[in-house]
Amino acid sequence: MIQHRKFAALLSLIGMGFGQIYNRQMIKGILLFCVHLAAIAVGMALPRAVWGLVTLGEQADHLEKVGKVYVNVRGDHSIFLMIEGMIVILAMFILIAVYIANVRDAYNVGKMREQGLPSPGFKDTLHDLGGVKFPQMVISLPLLLVVFFTVMPILFMLLLAFTNYSAPNYIPPAKLVSWIGFEGFKDIFTIKAWNQTFFGVAFWTLVWTICATLTTFAGGFAAALMVQKQGIRFKGFWRTLFIIPYAIPQFISLLIMRNMFNGEFGPINQYLSYFGLGGLPWLTDPFWAKFTVIIVNIWIGFPISMLMIIGILSTISKDLYEAAEIDGATPLQQFNAITFPSVMFSFGPLLVMSFAGNINNFNLIYLLTNGNPANPKYQSAGSTDILITWLYKLTMDSGKYNFASIIGIFIFIIIASFAISNVRRTKAFKEEDDYR
Repeated sequence: MIQHRKFAALLSLIGMGFGQIYNRQMIKGILLFCVHLAAIAVGMALPRAVWGLVTLGEQADHLEKVGKVYVNVRGDHSIFLMIEGMIVILAMFILIAVYIANVRDAYNVGKMREQGLPSPGFKDTLHDLGGVKFPQMVISLPLLLVVFFTVMPILFMLLLAFTNYSAPNYIPPAKLVSWIGFEGFKDIFTIKAWNQTFFGVAFWTLVWTICATLTTFAGGFAAALMVQKQGIRFKGFWRTLFIIPYAIPQFISLLIMRNMFNGEFGPINQYLSYFGLGGLPWLTDPFWAKFTVIIVNIWIGFPISMLMIIGILSTISKDLYEAAEIDGATPLQQFNAITFPSVMFSFGPLLVMSFAGNINNFNLIYLLTNGNPANPKYQSAGSTDILITWLYKLTMDSGKYNFASIIGIFIFIIIASFAISNVRRTKAFKEEDDYR
């Protein structure tokens, strides 16, 4: 008896699609052979990609004398070589996965032939993709996009952190970039100007994140309780009124708030002067600027918390409150025993995500204060800058791309570790896990 599975698998090892053609799956075999040709092209580019990723180039742009004139000769661009190397290597890993799947498919179809079953035709393959294998097909494209548009930027950031890519001395193509290992991490913790900025900005980021998360949650909770309270009339009107700050584009709201809190001509200081009070340096004093961004964030952020909590409150059975009243529970006891636990059960994971989002709340800080007021002790950062806005300034204003990548790594570690650990501790996650 001919062992079709071994022979088909061997042919697929030699070349993608050969085993499928042997198994009389012509269209699938031809398509896989086209992938094989693409793999050959990627394989031919692999040595240069590895060379570029390892060396980051050997010669920058330079002038060469041709006759009596000097001509600019294009050299290696370190960053382009790094990106090219990453793309080629990632593509090679994907093609290896396709190669393995190709061998496995040829083996399985050959096994079917040994059992006397006909080889699935191209229509049968399409039918399987639309039926049994539909979930895998649907998820494959998003997975591919995640690899190239999420994983690759993260890898690029990680690689930059181990280079000296920074202005003014190491900017290609005029200068080459080199690998420096953990030297950048060492500098950010040992050089006084950098570690003072890092720890100062990191501490304010933590304070800002905690205050922004808790105040918007508390404000939204209070507004939801007031709107849902029995006896309150025109509930639809109050819900609509409270959602207005969220309905207005945040960009416009923040620019309006920036003008309102302006210390020289802002209307808030003018109103204070009408009552005989002196104006406050809302955006020019470090303490008041931090206070202002927290207050403005409450105004912009509480409506979405309010809407979500209203939805949760509407799902709580009234029988629980009636039973509590019969038992003599006070409104405060009912809140502690029924309302708050019910809200936290559903809103807990969202609260964790809100915390993670506030760490990266670039828009509010940048549009409201631009990180100001200036802090002479900081490197490329102001008193209200958080880590993400400092990262932005390091790249766009200072050209310190390696330090910005290091900050990005710290942000990623903080958010990922906090979000994963805390979401897993929430009751909603535990009960879902127990249910499975």
